Amino acid sequence: VQLQASGGGSVQDGGSLRLSCTASRRSLNNYHMGWFRQAPGKEREYVTSVTWAGDLKYYGNSVKGRFSVSKDNAKNTLYLQMNPLKPEDTAVYYCVADEYVYSDTRPDRWDYWGQGTLVTVSS
Repeated sequence: VQLQASGGGSVQDGGSLRLSCTASRRSLNNYHMGWFRQAPGKEREYVTSVTWAGDLKYYGNSVKGRFSVSKDNAKNTLYLQMNPLKPEDTAVYYCVADEYVYSDTRPDRWDYWGQGTLVTVSS
């Protein structure tokens, strides 16, 4: 599965962004999906994930209450709505997919990774 993430950019503290992740030539309907992020000099951090049908959602503590994940199987797209953003949210964001894993916070448990999209939040 080849995933493509998009929607990153530069915003001010308190701003918002929506990231998208899709796949060409492959349906994502049967995959659990999620987002990780990696800030400069830090390890990859679990952000959020959602089950294949989009009904169960999980969030890391640092984004709970501010970020919202959704999966639109009709559009073959995963979304991450981020609001309000903080400078500490600055990172490269990666979408992930897996047929079996749906809430594991360990990066090496997820089989498929997108190329990453950069989010920069300035104070």
